Amino acid sequence: MDAHTGDLAFLPLGGTGEIGMNLNLYRCDGHWLAVDCGIGFGGNELPEADVIMPDPAFIAERRDKLLGLVITHAHEDHVGAVAHLWRQLRCPVYATPFTAAVLRRKLTEAHLVADVRLHVIPPGGSFELGPFKLQFLRVAHSTPEAQGLAIRTPYGTIVHTGDWKLDANPLVGPPTDEAAFSALGDEGVLAMVCDSTNALVEGHSGSEGDVRRSLAALIKSINGRIAITCFASNVARVESIAVAARDAGRSVALVGRSLRNLETAARETGYLSTIPQFLSEDAANDVPDDNLLILITGSQGEERSALARVAADTHPNIALGEGDTVIFSSRMIPGNEKAIGAVQDNLVRRGVRVMTDNDHMVHVSGHPARDELRKLYRLVRPRYAVPVHGEWRHLTSHAALAQELGVTPLTLENGDILSLYPGRPQVNDSAPVGRLALDGNRVVPLQGGVMAARRRMLFNGVVVGSLAVDATGRVMGRARVTAPGLFEPEDPETERLSRDFGAAIADLPAPLRRDDSALQDAARAALRKIVGRKLGKKPMVDVHLLRV
Repeated sequence: MDAHTGDLAFLPLGGTGEIGMNLNLYRCDGHWLAVDCGIGFGGNELPEADVIMPDPAFIAERRDKLLGLVITHAHEDHVGAVAHLWRQLRCPVYATPFTAAVLRRKLTEAHLVADVRLHVIPPGGSFELGPFKLQFLRVAHSTPEAQGLAIRTPYGTIVHTGDWKLDANPLVGPPTDEAAFSALGDEGVLAMVCDSTNALVEGHSGSEGDVRRSLAALIKSINGRIAITCFASNVARVESIAVAARDAGRSVALVGRSLRNLETAARETGYLSTIPQFLSEDAANDVPDDNLLILITGSQGEERSALARVAADTHPNIALGEGDTVIFSSRMIPGNEKAIGAVQDNLVRRGVRVMTDNDHMVHVSGHPARDELRKLYRLVRPRYAVPVHGEWRHLTSHAALAQELGVTPLTLENGDILSLYPGRPQVNDSAPVGRLALDGNRVVPLQGGVMAARRRMLFNGVVVGSLAVDATGRVMGRARVTAPGLFEPEDPETERLSRDFGAAIADLPAPLRRDDSALQDAARAALRKIVGRKLGKKPMVDVHLLRV
């Protein structure tokens, strides 16, 4: 599958045909380059998993040829899996100062900061990794120092846009470096691997400067406590909220761990330098309601987020109620609609007024709409377009737009190996792909036994039988059955299940009851049959056997 000479290929392991979990690979003359390594969220489709990520097994098997991992920006869907998957990759990591500061905190929490060779590259900087000559390209996005990537190889140049938009007034950092993209177009670009998130949206994505002006006017017009939730990594938005609060005579309290972490990374790298230190959540209650603004995590309805706990009135320090306002200054990530709706319903039930981008100018996207895509294609003039970072409807719309502009589209899905040289570009091979789930502090296969059992327990419950037998196989005491998620602890049905289970064990042949393995298998089968007959369900069944 790996070529060793005269070879250039692109392979997405995550983030193509879906939003999130970005993990992209480039191969040149047998050497590999990874770009981004991010997470996604389980959402309603995967209730057993909060955080998911691409399985890097394909490139982990080839890590002796993996020259490095380049991170384009600090969003979780591009950097969030590094600390979880780096042990499989064992390669140097390259990032700009802000992204490196964010990543360093994650690596410290994972006890990896001393192991990972983290190279800090300035925005717009250049570096070389084997046959890859790499140049960061400044782009505007909803986090500082987002970078596109020019990948020059002996067989042609690829532009990997990362997440980007065209914003003349991004507030934090410079606008997209259109001159650099145009210069690449003058050189000649073989392919552009490009963000598709807003490929269905006509017009322009809007400017962060417009949001700042709107928020300033809105916050001045509101009485009572105001809470605003946004993506923690959107430093421009955090700054806009802080400026608007100051102008309205309000102090800002930060509530939520991710906001605190991002504030620290931002201040370490020179951002938010004109903004006073934020209040702690403990200090928020000392400020009169009309003089307080709470910047809080939980814009996506995350179950354990600060905003979800406030909405459920279970937060230890912050409360909102009649006369207060919550502003959702963020977009709704597909799959999170139900969770966000539940948080908003809980807030409204408590008398809180909820504002969103449906009724106020409180958010603009960090991704390009169709007019911006058209402009970038006219600057770069690639021979081929490779849409990524989107679901299938986004990819196909992006491909059609590229074709209208005279650029040949190449539509892929995760695992497709797109050969860009030699010959005409085509998908001529595939790599195995999969998903992993973060389960506490460990990573497990999403389709493996652990998560399969979790799904079964989630929908059908679990039944556990316990029994003690002596050396002859005689049951000592009483067999017990517990069924969490199926019966209340004092439900008399569990006592009847226990009696039936004990009777079934007593009826087993004596030789079988003297063999631990055979007895456990038979006991499990008997309990499964009893429960199926009683409940008409197929819960997960296990038996604990003690030989005394």
